[in-house]
Amino acid sequence: MPDSSLTERLSRLMAHIDDRLAHDAEDSNAGLDVATLAGLAGWSVWHFHRQFSAACGVAVGRYVQLLRLKRAAWRLAFRQDSVIAIALDAGYGSPEAFARAFRSVCGQSPSAFRSRPDWLGWLQAFDAARAARSRTMTQTPVADQVHIVDFPATPVAVLAHRGDPTRLADSIRAFIAWRRSVGLPPAKSTTFNVLRSGPPGEVLPADFAIDLCAATVEPIAPNPAGVVAGLIPAGRCAVLRHVGSDDALEALARWLYVQWLPASGEALRDFPLFVERVRFFPDVPEREAVTDLFLPLA
Repeated sequence: MPDSSLTERLSRLMAHIDDRLAHDAEDSNAGLDVATLAGLAGWSVWHFHRQFSAACGVAVGRYVQLLRLKRAAWRLAFRQDSVIAIALDAGYGSPEAFARAFRSVCGQSPSAFRSRPDWLGWLQAFDAARAARSRTMTQTPVADQVHIVDFPATPVAVLAHRGDPTRLADSIRAFIAWRRSVGLPPAKSTTFNVLRSGPPGEVLPADFAIDLCAATVEPIAPNPAGVVAGLIPAGRCAVLRHVGSDDALEALARWLYVQWLPASGEALRDFPLFVERVRFFPDVPEREAVTDLFLPLA
């Protein structure tokens, strides 16, 4: 089978799995039985197991389990929902069943993960599924999807993360806690990320750099989190909207730099690419998250 055909089938299949997990929590297995998934892919059940595992590096049952638990892990780490609510929303009939599944993937109980997440263990457990999604669930933008705007000067609160990208989630937790403490939730304060380095796989861990930002004109008092005042400067920007998982963001940013920019005749301004988080995972399912990429132009 040609690679393009395999990729198309897997992309369609993964979109179906995302849709079922996003909207069928009360019947967590609806449309996720092996016969249905194999039929959607156009394979026999026997071939389906082998094709999926060979292409994605993980068995389909494990892949579905990882997706169930990813949103649960993010909610445990970054939100204040009860463990029972998270377990039920993830499709588990009881907190005990959820805890067993969560420990089998993360090596921690849900309460231990909430208190002190082992992010390296989680990232390693999810790596095969993430890699499969990055390869297959990619967008191919066209120039018409990019528009140019005059971005206004935007004062922001900034928590700068520098170094090991596996510790980024700890910085996010600290920034969220600070925002709660000063009354700056996303509903009141637009969320930005300024990408000051290349993606984690393309720079040395020590060189990884990202600014976590929340729009505010209020003065920022000294604080243990290290949040300081900053500014996203005014200027022209090319904007590309992405709907879906963050797994596609690196490819979309690369497309802006490598394909759109040379063809556009535009030149870059001396400020890095940044994103606005319009709709958030885990508050919405990954396929419903909305992120705007801003490429600063001269």
